[in-house]
Amino acid sequence: MLYHVIIAAGLISFMLNLILNLRSLKKPHRDSKIPEPASLVSVLIPARDEEASIATCLESLRKQDYPNFEVLVLDDSSSDDTANIVNRIAAADNRIQLIRGKPLPEGWAGKPFACDQLARMAKGSWLLFVDADTTHTPHMLRSLLALALRLKPSLLSGFPRQLAASLPQKIAIPIFYFIIFSWFPLWWLQRSKKPRPSLAIGQLLLFPRDEYWRIGGHKSVKSRILEDVWLGVEISRHGGRQVTIDLSPVVSCNMYQSVRAMCEGFIKWVYSIAALSPVALVGLLIASYLFFLAPFYWLWNDLFVEATPTGWGYILIFQVAVIIFMRWLVDGHFKEPVVSALLHPIGFSFLIIASIYAGMRQVFGAGVRWKKRLYDRVSSVE
Repeated sequence: MLYHVIIAAGLISFMLNLILNLRSLKKPHRDSKIPEPASLVSVLIPARDEEASIATCLESLRKQDYPNFEVLVLDDSSSDDTANIVNRIAAADNRIQLIRGKPLPEGWAGKPFACDQLARMAKGSWLLFVDADTTHTPHMLRSLLALALRLKPSLLSGFPRQLAASLPQKIAIPIFYFIIFSWFPLWWLQRSKKPRPSLAIGQLLLFPRDEYWRIGGHKSVKSRILEDVWLGVEISRHGGRQVTIDLSPVVSCNMYQSVRAMCEGFIKWVYSIAALSPVALVGLLIASYLFFLAPFYWLWNDLFVEATPTGWGYILIFQVAVIIFMRWLVDGHFKEPVVSALLHPIGFSFLIIASIYAGMRQVFGAGVRWKKRLYDRVSSVE
């Protein structure tokens, strides 16, 4: 009984943290105004094999109501039609420019090197890095810059709305935000007077130009697969302030085009944690199972397997109800599919299996594959 009381108490604390996180999130507003003259914003897009999404991204950026911006797209050795698509759109809009990427140097991960090249070509006083699989409302740039001018961060990032097409994606992808908002004390980190690393999400990163180069740009995180998280760490280390906001009203992202890509993405994310600290990964796996999966097992066992009720039924129902309520809060806020919360044990089981697989690849030095590149300890890329 003590075990189940501890789990219930832990879930209550996670729920309170989640509620505080959601309440503290700032968001850009449609009616935001910017001072004149409008600063030049450089929108920087690293693109590697993005023929399925790059046109949608660029067309949404062409419709921006912000008066002064450029769009630079770096073709990172794509093997598909990415470059030709960008060229066709650029021919109709002189704000868009295609850059041919250089070969990847030793010791660099692909995305940091692509972003480094883009930043060196950019002319803007603001550098906005966005992924090629993002889509933007017409007021995104205006409302985002207005918020940045008010908050004065060294780095502004946030949570786009995550889109999913297939049923497995709809079940699994919303798990990410659920974990982040349950465990990560964003509300406290961002209220702290002392600069602390918050959470940067690489689908959109906005820097004042001087702040970006003050930390060394992407070169400071050149070997990191999760370069976005480490950029946040570098900002904090250099005394800068990072702000994480709710981007779902202005940005959506279709980050995985297939179930296979989703699996590779999950494995890449977990592999990076394992490379940093295998002990931390084991601890996260155990905590994930105990708090977010085991209550469903115990309730099923109590209701349908045990011949005699254990007497824990009410507390088990309470545990599961808290988890479902937390899922409802997060998924409802970001307009995620209802099916993800209903099939929570399946989605969470997938995440745990992917985590174990990624951890084993790190232990045995097998590396992790992403965007047709293999990152391992031998290449010195983490």
